[in-house]
Amino acid sequence: MTSFPRRDPATDILMTPENTALLVIDYQPTQISSIESMNHHTLIQNISTTIKLAKAYSVPIVLSTVNVQSGRNKDTIPDIKQLLPDQPSIDRSSINAWQDEQFVEAVKATGRKKLLIAALWTEACLTFPTLDALKEGYEVYPVVDAVGGTSLVSHETALRRVEQAGAQLTTNAQIACEWQRDWNRTDTVPDFVKILLEAGDFINLGD
Repeated sequence: MTSFPRRDPATDILMTPENTALLVIDYQPTQISSIESMNHHTLIQNISTTIKLAKAYSVPIVLSTVNVQSGRNKDTIPDIKQLLPDQPSIDRSSINAWQDEQFVEAVKATGRKKLLIAALWTEACLTFPTLDALKEGYEVYPVVDAVGGTSLVSHETALRRVEQAGAQLTTNAQIACEWQRDWNRTDTVPDFVKILLEAGDFINLGD
């Protein structure tokens, strides 16, 4: 086995646990119930997988909701709250999270320039902060199997828009492989295998 020494994880061109933050935006009952581009159970399973991976690799998470304090909306769904019991949540009135000062400060406080983003809906709460973050020099990676829109065409059109603007689309399986990178990093292999098997992804450990 002749793996090169690990590249500097802070400056690696690929995502690493040390250069990436995860943004989880508006996984609330109203938003989930309005998703038409994906089965709701699958959506919840997939965003749960994203969060489990971030926790396994100690990637910082920024969690946000909209209109909870105003009483117009309910909090993050229990499936996610159970995974993040001690995670502070930033509530906003703005549809675009990047137009909330506390949210942007929390993102900047992570010190990471690569942003994984999962948000509902794709056409609004994912698209708008993605475009703003790109403009400010961040690299943005929408997690396409953990997001959804109010219709399939809305979802797909939004992904095309952010991709054309420079966002790099990714999936949970790709995230896991990108963070793991080498089987010699044995500390995280058990979580890698467990999380992806639970999610139903097929793994060939020889790859």
